[in-house]
Amino acid sequence: MLKRELAYFFGALRFFTRLPVPAWVGHSSAALDRSARYFPALGLLVGAIGALVFALASLFWPATLAVLASMAATVYATGAFHEDGWSDMVDGFGGGGRGDNDKARVLDIMKDSRIGSFGAVALVMLLLAKFCALIELERATVPVALVAGHALSRFCATTLLRGLDYVRDEGKAKPLATRIGRGELALAGAAAALPLFCLPPAQALCACLFAAAATLWLARQFKRRIGGYTGDCLGAAQQLSEVAFYGGLLCGFS
Repeated sequence: MLKRELAYFFGALRFFTRLPVPAWVGHSSAALDRSARYFPALGLLVGAIGALVFALASLFWPATLAVLASMAATVYATGAFHEDGWSDMVDGFGGGGRGDNDKARVLDIMKDSRIGSFGAVALVMLLLAKFCALIELERATVPVALVAGHALSRFCATTLLRGLDYVRDEGKAKPLATRIGRGELALAGAAAALPLFCLPPAQALCACLFAAAATLWLARQFKRRIGGYTGDCLGAAQQLSEVAFYGGLLCGFS
């Protein structure tokens, strides 16, 4: 059973990051379908990488460069997987029209590997918002904020698997399209909650509320425009809820 659960975790690690996995871990769509419970745990790992890089960079550089270094490290570790989803989603929703019959157009644009003007502008603004939020935090708070933000935002994206339907016949998120069970969602939530205990309760609550609001808003847009979610939608939810989490921390600290 332990080996099976490790296979689920490492399968998700290989799918969502560039980090190495043991050679014995095979590829299985069925196993990847069961790995959603470990998405926040991956966030703990990715956030820890960002936190470590920030801490080391802070020994030599000012906070601005340390934050940039931490962001670059997490983007490299994930291969910009979620950032790509954010830009694709905004391209599709921005250029796909708003009529009742525009679902196919939105999905076609999101599937296009080329980035459009909507996606480019949205990606720049998102990264700037993340950078500005992190440098406004107290330097000692940034490492735990990175770990908590990456874990909680991946839990937010995971909740979409519970509440929405997958709308493509195929795609990069097709193996994940089975709805997640309550027990699996609870396990994912427990991993996401761990770093929150390292933050002041009021600030953690405020940040979680901001992240939840961002996720609910996106879920409503996904349901209204395309009737559910795609892999790009999951990436977009992770990115926006992460930025919202940092914004909530700032409201709590002000």
